Amino acid sequence: MELFSDEYFMQESLKEARKAFDKDEVPVGAVVVWNNQVIARSHNLTETLNDVTAHAEMQAFTAAANASGGKYLTDCTLFVTLEPCVMCAGASNWAQISRIVFGADDDKRGYSLLKESVLHTRTTVTRGVLREECSAILKEFFSKKRK
Repeated sequence: MELFSDEYFMQESLKEARKAFDKDEVPVGAVVVWNNQVIARSHNLTETLNDVTAHAEMQAFTAAANASGGKYLTDCTLFVTLEPCVMCAGASNWAQISRIVFGADDDKRGYSLLKESVLHTRTTVTRGVLREECSAILKEFFSKKRK
């Protein structure tokens, strides 16, 4: 089995972000990986579903739980184009996800703004994978919105 890199899986998340962009959703995409395979793909659907909780990560956790047959994602990695918010970080704690990899920092709503981490104690984090690409799609989206 070919082993894929963090950059490869972040590219898959960026594909999901582009789907959100095309739907006029904030372009955040996510994939959940287990055993070097994508088991869930998602993107923001808050406008489409008229649901403030329909973030890419929340959609990915639900899809991954359905794919794996269990609510705990202890051997999984979440790849997401933007730093998770507090809600999504809290959900990752409940799901006991092993690892989170994100691209762009979220200086306004990211979970790392809290003094105490809301992540599971065993969750490891990798920041800044394809940061420029992940930031660029967000900048493009919000620039388009301001016109």
